[in-house]
Amino acid sequence: MIKLKVNNKEVEVPEGATVMQACEAAGEEIPRFCYHERLSIAGNCRMCLVEVEKSPKPVASCAMPVADDMVIKTNTEKVEKARKGVMEFLLINHPLDCPICDQGGECDLQDQSLYFGKSTSRYEDTKRAVEDKNFGPLIKTVMTRCIHCTRCVRFMDEVAGTHELGAINRGEGMEIMAAIEGGITSELSGNIIDLCPVGALTSKPYAFTARSWELNHNNSIDISDAVGSNIRIDEFNGEIKRILPRENDKINQEWLSDKGRFFYDGLSNQRLDKPFYKKSSKLVPCDWSLALKIIVEKLKLTNPDNVAAVSGALTDIETMYTAKEFFKNINVNNIDCRFNLSNIPTSNASDWLFNSGIENIDKIDKLFVIGCDPRREAAVLNSRIRQRWLTGNLDILSLCTPNDLSYKFKSLGDDISSLCNITVQNNIKRFFENSKFPMVILGDSILTSKQGENIHNLVKIICQDLNIIRSDWNGFNVLNKYASRIGGLSVGFVPYDGGMSALNIKNSLKDSKLKILFLIEADDFDVNIKDLKNAFVIYIGHHGDRYAGSSDIVLPTTAFTEKKSLFVNLEGRPQFTKKITSNLGKAVDAWKIFKALDQKISDKIKFNNHSELLKSIFENYPSISNIGNYVAQKWIKTNKKKVLLTSEKNNFNTNNFYQTCSISRSSENMANCVKTILKSKKVKDEFI
Repeated sequence: MIKLKVNNKEVEVPEGATVMQACEAAGEEIPRFCYHERLSIAGNCRMCLVEVEKSPKPVASCAMPVADDMVIKTNTEKVEKARKGVMEFLLINHPLDCPICDQGGECDLQDQSLYFGKSTSRYEDTKRAVEDKNFGPLIKTVMTRCIHCTRCVRFMDEVAGTHELGAINRGEGMEIMAAIEGGITSELSGNIIDLCPVGALTSKPYAFTARSWELNHNNSIDISDAVGSNIRIDEFNGEIKRILPRENDKINQEWLSDKGRFFYDGLSNQRLDKPFYKKSSKLVPCDWSLALKIIVEKLKLTNPDNVAAVSGALTDIETMYTAKEFFKNINVNNIDCRFNLSNIPTSNASDWLFNSGIENIDKIDKLFVIGCDPRREAAVLNSRIRQRWLTGNLDILSLCTPNDLSYKFKSLGDDISSLCNITVQNNIKRFFENSKFPMVILGDSILTSKQGENIHNLVKIICQDLNIIRSDWNGFNVLNKYASRIGGLSVGFVPYDGGMSALNIKNSLKDSKLKILFLIEADDFDVNIKDLKNAFVIYIGHHGDRYAGSSDIVLPTTAFTEKKSLFVNLEGRPQFTKKITSNLGKAVDAWKIFKALDQKISDKIKFNNHSELLKSIFENYPSISNIGNYVAQKWIKTNKKKVLLTSEKNNFNTNNFYQTCSISRSSENMANCVKTILKSKKVKDEFI
């Protein structure tokens, strides 16, 4: 530790800390534009100048390392004059756009010019104008406002890893530009909006829709993937205006994927607001009592073995728990949350969780990625892997993954059967030798293969044999990509007592053996729409998506911003969404539908409101009650000694990152991304 003085106050900071960090440890606020805690140091805005004893001129505190017995002053006349001079230069060419700028009320330049700048300007010459750039359908640019802090450039290089922005020219002619015309293709591009300290980069969908001080801020979680990123949803007059990330070092740091940030407009498009039933081959509106009556009559006339239910990507725990209780009461055991036909084991939590925890990616030294696309399946988690890789302390091996994961790795190819090859096994063994914190990431994507169960077992055997599982460390991780999956597995929304899995349900539909099918927000159930004609289909969801039009009964439910609901992220961390907007039309929380059906048939479900429902869930599944935290699960060894795999080639590249659920498919923002960014990406790939 190093001791020094800041404004005559003694502080102690770690070796390698900067003068700025020492000043903040002493409680002094240092203005800055280019510096950011999670990016490399640029030292090019000079706003953070402080006075250091024996230094002939003020120094940039963000770039100066501390030394023993250093004496720092942050509030002298010399420092004040220096900062005013820097601010004056920054404002030479900055336009007077404050009344029409979307950054107004949240602008670092605005705030700091008030506290650290002059009240008058000495410059009367014509201001420089810069042509706006095309950064795609999500980011609005007004580059005349840019102060060249290069935060956006460093973010794209260091965190996103796509190297799509850079600076051209020098001095007054410097401009920030995209490397290739056509927009930014990174899945994390929206974060440069938050990083920009001025109004040069703002949200294109949010532009001119509201002022920051008019918005109501609500803390919630992102359900566009399984990471469980913490977010803030801003609402005005009952409408969602924007979504921003909340800082949480244990999960998403302060980043958010573009899908989670911009798919919110889909919440108001193609919504279901009333029940429907099929009459003369057409869906016609009806009231709730008629819809429920038809379902009850059908259930009473049907053998429970011919009834099945599949839940989808956005289904909350309350719904799956209540549905499971209802189906148990009527002896239906054909239920499954694995709508993508995954063969992931369902008996032990350590078999489906990201056991190491997202936060511990920061200390791993060896990583083996198998059968997934982390860059697009969990963009924020992938960025954390990249940040660890940039330290130079992480070696990465891959099998059956895309080639553009934003970090360098050694690939073992695209054939999963190579895991059984002795030479490959020896290479993996050598790779993990002497590793202190080894990690294996197995994708749920590859578990959708017919060999999924065998693949899972073989990877478990490898982890056990190579000491990747220890008493103090569990390096076996499954990368799930759906917000509902861990919750469904945790409360047992899976087949029991010989019930049919999602794959068997699909086959039964094809063979016309299934009579009634409940699709609970299961818009991505991998089934042929033609096969749905062979059964009586009850669609429960909030969007008129893929299967709503092919159903016999359609029941409208609330979306995640219209209810308080529980989700568990991929590492097993339970978190709540928040009710922000009111229910649309006659839509209700989905769990209430199964409660109402139970009352009409068996009347065995005892809870009557949300708090009683949560109490019942927590009593039966205590691990879910630890809100905001996750508990390490006991590792259960596989009994198998040897597993053989047949040749199966796939790199599991996600072709369309932007439209993976009913909300994102209803989003204009996401549709624009598909039209422009995916097209631009194809051009870039061909160019490269």
